Amino acid sequence: MAQYIIYFNQQWVGDHSSEWFASRGPLANAVVDEIKGAGAYVFAAGVDEDIDGAFSADATSGEVVVRTGRVAPGEAYLGGLTIIDVPDEDTAKMWAGRIAEACGWPQEVRPVF
Repeated sequence: MAQYIIYFNQQWVGDHSSEWFASRGPLANAVVDEIKGAGAYVFAAGVDEDIDGAFSADATSGEVVVRTGRVAPGEAYLGGLTIIDVPDEDTAKMWAGRIAEACGWPQEVRPVF
């Protein structure tokens, strides 16, 4: 078995009405339930959109420094993720497609080592 992270950046979501978002929640939850039923579920979550609440830890100077804010400013930031444990890449692609379809925005997939 191999683990994959399926994730999206918040900027990929786009502008939609609250009704549109409300219609996507049950679809996404249904896919997560299917992943659980298939025995492939490890973890799934949305990430808080308020990036002002982020903090970072950096030990590159030889001592740990914890700061308020992100490590590096940028336009893109993580919006949500799902970690799956599946037999092969084709299965990871299938689940990524199901999640993308349910959410209505792109997903990126990378192996987890």
